[in-house]
Amino acid sequence: MATARKKIPEKKSVATEETKKKGRAGSLDEHIGMRLRQRRALMGLTQEKLADAVGITFQQVQKYENGANRISAGRLYEFSGILDVPVDYFYEGSKESGKPAHGMAESGQSPFQGEDNVMQRKETLELIRVYYSIHSPKLRKDLFNLVKSMAESLKAQDSDA
Repeated sequence: MATARKKIPEKKSVATEETKKKGRAGSLDEHIGMRLRQRRALMGLTQEKLADAVGITFQQVQKYENGANRISAGRLYEFSGILDVPVDYFYEGSKESGKPAHGMAESGQSPFQGEDNVMQRKETLELIRVYYSIHSPKLRKDLFNLVKSMAESLKAQDSDA
């Protein structure tokens, strides 16, 4: 007498058809790589310094940052320790996480999304890094208020034109 086998429900996978072919990285891997690049740049680390810290080549860091290669769980854990962020930092803002990246709008297109993401620009990351290198909180706040008033003034001029 044969017993009936229970069918195990299939798990939903975040892998897409593109990632199933020959182990290529997909959109989630690209997102994680972008977050790796952002955090590394914000901390003022070069690809070489980050690579040395985990014992890999800077070319491998490039591949991770471009999303060409997947980052293993263990390696992601190492990066999180070196870059002083929790592992879930790398997933924030991805379609798969369902959570917006810290400080970003939850709905609608913003300057922090898509190909023109201002947070991916080298200039933005350098500006933030330099801003936080100012050790006086009062001076940082004064600088922030100056830039904010300049932006508001320019916005007012644009709306008058």
